[in-house]
Amino acid sequence: MFTSLSERLSAAFKKIRGRGVLTKQDVESVLRDVRMALLEADVNYKVAKELCDRISEKAIGIELLKSLSPDQHIIKLVHEELITTLGSSASEINFKVSPPLVIMLVGLQGSGKTTSCGKLARLLRDEYKRRVLLVPADVYRPAAITQLKTLAKQLSIDVFDSNTDQDPVFIAKKSIEEAQAKTLDTVIIDTAGRLQIDAELMNELREISDSVAPHEILLVADGMTGQEALNVAKGFDEALEIDGLILTKLDGDARGGAALSMRAVTGKPIKFIGVGEKLDALNVFHPERMASRILGMGDVLSLIEKATKEVTLEDSKKLEEKFKKNQFTFEDFLSQLKMIKRMGSFSSLISMIPGMSKMAAQVDPEKAEKEMKKVEAIILSMTPKERNVPNIIDGSRRKRIAKGSGTSVEEVNRLLKQFLEMKKVMAKVSKIGLGGMMNMMRGGL
Repeated sequence: MFTSLSERLSAAFKKIRGRGVLTKQDVESVLRDVRMALLEADVNYKVAKELCDRISEKAIGIELLKSLSPDQHIIKLVHEELITTLGSSASEINFKVSPPLVIMLVGLQGSGKTTSCGKLARLLRDEYKRRVLLVPADVYRPAAITQLKTLAKQLSIDVFDSNTDQDPVFIAKKSIEEAQAKTLDTVIIDTAGRLQIDAELMNELREISDSVAPHEILLVADGMTGQEALNVAKGFDEALEIDGLILTKLDGDARGGAALSMRAVTGKPIKFIGVGEKLDALNVFHPERMASRILGMGDVLSLIEKATKEVTLEDSKKLEEKFKKNQFTFEDFLSQLKMIKRMGSFSSLISMIPGMSKMAAQVDPEKAEKEMKKVEAIILSMTPKERNVPNIIDGSRRKRIAKGSGTSVEEVNRLLKQFLEMKKVMAKVSKIGLGGMMNMMRGGL
């Protein structure tokens, strides 16, 4: 996400790094590079120009903060204007309505609308404790009804039992009645899409909207379509007055221009972003966090949120004690691997760490995933005793483990060696504390 843009912006700021004073020409030169970086990332021309104009007005002639160097001051201004462009603050769904809360998802065919219904249902249930009813109202694509029912079953979420012989307006009305009867407080309606916007599609969507008066109409737009996503958003908004957007497939777009342009061009907030194929890969959109990631500052808050969902304070203390006593085992390592997998892709986690965005861009997601599966297979091929007492793993055991995991003896040896080295490092960190370890590292530089 935003890999190309982050790299181009970093290159622009590098030119002025270390300067004691910035002239008007320096500022203009940097902003020229910033504007080109934005345009190459597929940001709308008008949006890119206005953003750079605002930065220029603030940068030239303003008194620099004593705590910041000139280049840091420019980065600070770019960061502030990116946040403004993206929407200033998170715009979440308003839950303070008489139940059921009705959310209607609209969008073109292939934008990820049906999958987003499932992801949104999971998010609202797990994060906001909502009782959700999923409603398949796309009667023109039988696979859409089947897909949503399958997703509902996977998530153990209620689903309205619609079929292709029914009228979409009838389905929507009846779903509200069913939600009320079952005391479900949220209804998510999946509507039909087309390969392009047409009058027939819009008329049907308006009829559904008029019949159930949704509290939220959210447009699901494919973030990889770039400028076309803006035209789609404007078309749907003119016809339906949408309340916000869900941008999908942002994990697959290194440019990310659609996300940067969407709020400024449509005036509608991005409420959620899809960052992967899994059902937990839908996040609330935070403009300030996204701006930080674009500038290579990471997204520590999101990383902490993901971690706290997976690890309790009690678990963390137990793990720390194991490291201190050198009792960390392959069983513990396996549970940590599974936790990391639940948090998201390896490259997405790295990109949230400040200063690591460049490394994230170099990580091959498929290769990293393959390596993690290989490590998991090796550990699962060990006996419970071997996982807890790896010192007993001799030559014959290594051959058996390699055969059972479909790997080589060399790969088993490598994992055993890396595991022992990791234990030593973590035991040292636990004893002297993270601050002490950082001081040691600085002393060696």
